[in-house]
Amino acid sequence: MGRRAYVTLVTNDDFARGACVLLSSLARSGTTADRVVLHTGGVGPAALDRLATLGATLVPVDLLPTSDAFNAAHARDRLHGAAPFTKGDKPSFHTPLDNFAKLRLWQLPYDRVVFLDADTLVLRNIDRLFDYPEFCATPNVYESLSDFHRLNSGVFTARPSQETFDAMTARLDAPGAFWRRTDQTFLQDFFPDWHGLPVTMNMLQYVWFNLPGLWSWKAIHVLHYQYEKPWQDHAKSDRLRPLIDLWRAYEQGTPPDPATLPDPCASR
Repeated sequence: MGRRAYVTLVTNDDFARGACVLLSSLARSGTTADRVVLHTGGVGPAALDRLATLGATLVPVDLLPTSDAFNAAHARDRLHGAAPFTKGDKPSFHTPLDNFAKLRLWQLPYDRVVFLDADTLVLRNIDRLFDYPEFCATPNVYESLSDFHRLNSGVFTARPSQETFDAMTARLDAPGAFWRRTDQTFLQDFFPDWHGLPVTMNMLQYVWFNLPGLWSWKAIHVLHYQYEKPWQDHAKSDRLRPLIDLWRAYEQGTPPDPATLPDPCASR
């Protein structure tokens, strides 16, 4: 079957907290695949120790060696000014340039990889994704069906290859390059014929109140807390309370049976 791994990226202690819960949920799913955490210099020793205790292989990575012009264009204030987020709020600990470090997974010594953002939660075993080709991702659906033409890079399948990594870095920092939604926009450009996964493999939390007809606890395999994070206090906490409570139950080691969770329509 080749070497297989679930991979996530942490760039600070906040995302490390999310990754700890992700790792716990993967363990509960019964997977036997490796679990790898790429981490940059922004993560403290205590957080790294906790990740290691949860069975993760820790792989230190540098940010990509992009040009000063590229870095300036993708700095948080400038990027959000040029391409503002109008649907939700990105937390203060989110640094857009860090997102590109997930491309480092193509340098890992694995045959097959499933990438998961640190703000995701695995509710059911997803090992079958290792049998999917490169590159598979779900549509970025959280407000309307018109979003189906865009991918979301919170969950995707990959085949590590130094050749692919080199091709990516050559295209990434081309003169005048601007990736509106950082790695997400870049990956869709690099893999224009990406394969679509079911939205249940990366269910975005805003579907809960925007498209409740798409929500089915029986089918959801991965829940993705895009925008606001469940360990924050934020303006949408009341609207997302059942999903936040679910994440915190996983953090405390007492997750409920998803079949017992409320219907989104009933919670509105």
